[in-house]
Amino acid sequence: MAAEHSYALDVAWTGNRGTGTSGYRDYDRDHTVTAPGKPPLRGSADPAFRGEADRWNPEELLVAALSQCHMLSYLALAAAGGVVVLGYTDQPTGRMRLNSDGSGQFTEVVLAPKVLVADPSMVAAAEGLHADAHGKCFIARSVNFPVEHRADVAVAGAAR
Repeated sequence: MAAEHSYALDVAWTGNRGTGTSGYRDYDRDHTVTAPGKPPLRGSADPAFRGEADRWNPEELLVAALSQCHMLSYLALAAAGGVVVLGYTDQPTGRMRLNSDGSGQFTEVVLAPKVLVADPSMVAAAEGLHADAHGKCFIARSVNFPVEHRADVAVAGAAR
């Protein structure tokens, strides 16, 4: 039987300027992501979509999640395979295409990890581990999945 893990967060919109979403330019895209025991993550939309540049946007977080997942899978495989990694950095990039109807999708994410190993004899194995890490990465294996919506819509001022 396969193990299952659950992840629960709180995402709260903090961008109501007083009139809610009365108009497209009448609200901020600011929000906070929280989870017990972790510092809050300040989020917004990409500045191209009226967001704040000093806050994380969902597109950046998707690219970061792919990079983090690959790195963690890679490090685990390296440790199991006797490849001693002494340093790892990545400068990932993502490309998103917007459609005329306002929708969009990522067309690619390119990871550019730089890995430092302990011995020259480990280079070939270290290079080969990237394909294995990609196959193990939970996020990379999941980026084309259905998203369910379990909305709770309330009316301001109404009893609950």
